[in-house]
Amino acid sequence: MNGNQVISYIGLGSNIGDRKANLDRAIDMFRELNGIEVTAVSSYYNTAPVGYTEQPDFLNAVIELRITLPVSRLLEVCRDIEKSLKRERTIRWGPRTIDLDILLYGDVMVNQESLTVPHPRMHERDFVMRPLNEIAPKAYHPVFKQTIDEMYRGMRNKSI
Repeated sequence: MNGNQVISYIGLGSNIGDRKANLDRAIDMFRELNGIEVTAVSSYYNTAPVGYTEQPDFLNAVIELRITLPVSRLLEVCRDIEKSLKRERTIRWGPRTIDLDILLYGDVMVNQESLTVPHPRMHERDFVMRPLNEIAPKAYHPVFKQTIDEMYRGMRNKSI
């Protein structure tokens, strides 16, 4: 890939159907796109649901992308992948075949109705921070001005 590249991190989650196959397919779909290179994939983590808890456990992961697309286009890509994997938006934080969240997009900060980057609740969620810290401990959060490892260690210390 050439052009201006940005490192971005995407959180993935699934709790309907074959969760692992859903995550694998979403990652494969990113790999098939021009302007996107998947450069790291975290382990998959089984996670109890947050918010609306009357639903099956999630399988979560984080991927690292080297990307030449603008963040607005990345959001469209995420929505297109969710749609092709039959994501239905019915209940807030409800069950889903796939959920894709832009966690970080370089050091860019976006605050729009349709998109907030960095993800506004990522630092509160072990199912995001644990896999993100696994693949990108040195990544930098432009709002908190800390590395992911510093944030994750702080989060873990609070929960002890």
